[in-house]
Amino acid sequence: MKIAITGATGFVGTRLVERLHSEGEEILVLTRNLEKGKVIFPSSAYPNLEVIAYQPQKSGAWQKSIDGCEGIVNLAGAGIADERWTASRKQEIMDSRKVTTEKLVEAIALAQTKPSVLVSGSAIGYYGTSETATFDEQSNTGNDFLAEVCREWEAAAQPVKDLGVRLVILRIGIVLGMGGSISKMLTPFKLFAGGPIGSGRQWFSWVHIDDLVSLILHSLHYREMQGIFNATSPNPVQMGEFCQDLGAVLNRPSWLPVPDFAIELLLGDGAVVVLEGQKVLPKQTQASGFEYQYPTVKPALKNILAS
Repeated sequence: MKIAITGATGFVGTRLVERLHSEGEEILVLTRNLEKGKVIFPSSAYPNLEVIAYQPQKSGAWQKSIDGCEGIVNLAGAGIADERWTASRKQEIMDSRKVTTEKLVEAIALAQTKPSVLVSGSAIGYYGTSETATFDEQSNTGNDFLAEVCREWEAAAQPVKDLGVRLVILRIGIVLGMGGSISKMLTPFKLFAGGPIGSGRQWFSWVHIDDLVSLILHSLHYREMQGIFNATSPNPVQMGEFCQDLGAVLNRPSWLPVPDFAIELLLGDGAVVVLEGQKVLPKQTQASGFEYQYPTVKPALKNILAS
């Protein structure tokens, strides 16, 4: 099976490529930075992988590379909590998802041999935030900026269904793995200064990176799977509990909360990502027959920190 991937050089994308490579799949990496792609995925180590340069928000010759791919995984998108949300940054967050997905769908429409499936990313930000509500795939959308981004992102993928392509949209939670959010939290804990961010009551809907990659593969291969699926663990936790478990795994205390204003000074409006949360359950995902390797957070943390 030949699979094209956008966002392949990112945190989740690199793990996905490694897994696909180990299973003998043919891989097409679409990247904005050709040299970076070739460094991360050298031909000597990845003989069945091709790296193609593309401008994700523009039509171009790169779109022809889609022709003949049997599956496409769309993980492209500017980091949500990497920097403050200026007006230009918010536009970048939106366009890197909406417009990139539109151009990918355009490429599929132009292909003579179309893929059988598009697995397109979204996020649990679709639901908005709440300390009391519980969300699943049937829940209504929120009314904040991230919910708007997710709506536009998902809408951009919908036209592939009219092209006869099976569409799976994964609303991804906070991905746990070395190199992701865990890495940013380790230093204060190792200095005996770790603790919950904000009130500690906000919900933390997470997924182990290996489970996310397995779910993407499940989405590619299970032909009955189509529509919206939450890519989160079936056991979300509140931030206070998460930090307690992280401290326990590290054998460090979790007693020094990080105040709201410190996160707000750093991220501005983007602080909503970590200061507010949502309790998201993967009902449709579990109904599809997908089985989690790490359904609860403490074993997930032990695995990640042991690697």
